[in-house]
Amino acid sequence: MRCLALLLVLLCSCVSRGQETLKIGSKSFTESVLLGELLAEKARREGLTVEHKDSLRGTRLVFEAVKSGAIDVYPEYTGTLIGELFADRDVATDAELRQALADVGLAMSDPIGFNNTYAIGVLPETAERFGLAAIADLRKAPNLRMGFTNEFIERDDGWRPLKEAYDLPQTDIRGIDHDLGYQALGSGAIDAKELYTTDAKIQSMGLTVLRDTIDHFPRYDAVWIYRADLPERSPAAMRAIEALTNVLDEAAMSALNARVDIDGRTEAEVARAYFDNAKTPDGALTTGDRLRRAAADIPRTTAEHAVLVGASMMLAITIAVPLGVLAAHSRRFEQVVLNVSGILQTIPSLALLALLVSLLAITGQIPTIIALFVYSLLPIVRTTHAGLTQIPQSVRDSARSLGLPRGSMLLFVELPLALPSIFAGIKTAVVINVGTATLGGFIAAGGYGDPILAGIRRVDTVLILAGLIPAALMAIVLTLLLDGVERMLSPAGVRGGIR
Repeated sequence: MRCLALLLVLLCSCVSRGQETLKIGSKSFTESVLLGELLAEKARREGLTVEHKDSLRGTRLVFEAVKSGAIDVYPEYTGTLIGELFADRDVATDAELRQALADVGLAMSDPIGFNNTYAIGVLPETAERFGLAAIADLRKAPNLRMGFTNEFIERDDGWRPLKEAYDLPQTDIRGIDHDLGYQALGSGAIDAKELYTTDAKIQSMGLTVLRDTIDHFPRYDAVWIYRADLPERSPAAMRAIEALTNVLDEAAMSALNARVDIDGRTEAEVARAYFDNAKTPDGALTTGDRLRRAAADIPRTTAEHAVLVGASMMLAITIAVPLGVLAAHSRRFEQVVLNVSGILQTIPSLALLALLVSLLAITGQIPTIIALFVYSLLPIVRTTHAGLTQIPQSVRDSARSLGLPRGSMLLFVELPLALPSIFAGIKTAVVINVGTATLGGFIAAGGYGDPILAGIRRVDTVLILAGLIPAALMAIVLTLLLDGVERMLSPAGVRGGIR
């Protein structure tokens, strides 16, 4: 109960902080994060406290976050709003789109200034080999391997309607992250992928962009989507939003994207340079510069990751061990406890995070901690149950013959004997948590997920390793520490069997 009360206090504190801070969201691709940083930088210069929750996974999650109030504003595209988010309303005009947004408590700015529509791209040699110049030409190459984001595959304005509109024959469709898709295309793992037309890598890789001869893809004008009450709550935030409308054309946005994707600069660095009317240093960062930047960020990400793992494990141990004891001593509750904890383990992690963001109307550490707690229950409950049920009946009979009451027998006989099994579950849960906590990066929870997701977005091995290696080391260190705690707590007769 004490832990649950603490969780409620933390939730309330997060809500109260959110009322004083402009919460900006962005999706998990470079342009969206960069636009979020541009708005964050402008808002800071307007005197606002800003929290940029970048790289939120997927359009639906970000849209639900702004609807629920978890964020105040984020960059979106009109084509996505019309063709995906309001596909069921047959929206056709800006006026109808603004009304659809108003119906869910949101509003839309004027365009930022550029149209970033979808396209299909291939390597020049692939285009030459099969004679590809337009999307319709894909009919001549039915065996091409297509690499699309899972969102593009499922969207109402994505692959399926495109396939139908052009009567395309391709069946080898592979789900892949947008930015990793460029790497896969360059390596030959796929033959074609969906593009955002302002992607810097189109030019740097010299890709052939296939013409959309029937104008299947609509305009995707970049706009700001914000809470309808934001103008009243924060006029300064609206000044920042309005200052970033009608300011960037396609060429300018592509050039800014290139500073991140090609030169290796951070989105925040590029945003600051934009408002200072200055360019960041010419050329890409050296490997040494990238290593130094990644290393400098490790203390912060380690502290954030430790909070995620530590808080979730304390909650899990506090609740899962008693549940395991209950399952071991009560046939009435045994299957209920084991089955429920097993079912919770099967919930896809990203789906659970998205659900928690929608229900709690917050992003960040709290929903991530709750999700990690859920995934920690099963290993601890099952090993606690197994450790207690495997105690020989003769040992229980001996304890009863000494006149030990039931509570004392559990505390002084059963739990000490079951300790190796219980700790095995705790150590398994810790290792699972350290790895799964990186997914918290998708909802701005911080930790090692930040460099890993940034590295995936920029195809930067240094950043990926800056999250991967410390996470592996954290799992090893925590396992060794738990081994030491287990030896300290175990009775002398049991301790000798612990390695």
